[in-house]
Amino acid sequence: MPPEPDELSSSAAPAADRPKIENQKSRMARLAAYRRLLAIAMAVFALDQATKLWILARVPFDPMHSHGVGQDIEVIRGFFYIIHVGNTGAAWSMFSGQSVLLALLAAATLAGIWFWRHSLGLREPLTQVTFGLLCGGIVGNLVDRLAHGHVIDFLDFHFGSYIYPTFNVADSGICVGVIAYLWLSLRAK
Repeated sequence: MPPEPDELSSSAAPAADRPKIENQKSRMARLAAYRRLLAIAMAVFALDQATKLWILARVPFDPMHSHGVGQDIEVIRGFFYIIHVGNTGAAWSMFSGQSVLLALLAAATLAGIWFWRHSLGLREPLTQVTFGLLCGGIVGNLVDRLAHGHVIDFLDFHFGSYIYPTFNVADSGICVGVIAYLWLSLRAK
């Protein structure tokens, strides 16, 4: 009686199937080499999207950033607020109204990171952490641009009369990832 298909190992597989099995093992090994990057990226993306879903459900959209009219949530009086705004631009609302262009740029950045992954040193554990933060943030904001036409921002900090640009979890991942990668790069030989 011949063995069942799931009982076959790669060494017992017919010669024609061996390259396919070896290719699948090789693909899984390559993917496993980036597991830290992928895990961190998925965690940042999941946290970003979960917080944005909460904002969508609980805080009315405020396109005018009108603090103090009952739409924002005061966390620390005069310092930290939760507010629901949309950003069609990049950081500090640069390139405002260019959501499609910025979505294309985000997709190109992700493709570039994948294409140059070897020269970026993405197999190194600390580099994987930095790019995991960066990629998770890029994907989180890219999903917003595609789903809503803008990025959902909600973390709002005030420093006296200065109001820091409203941001989100994805923005934090991107900023921390970039700063950490620059720091690692400066320390490298």
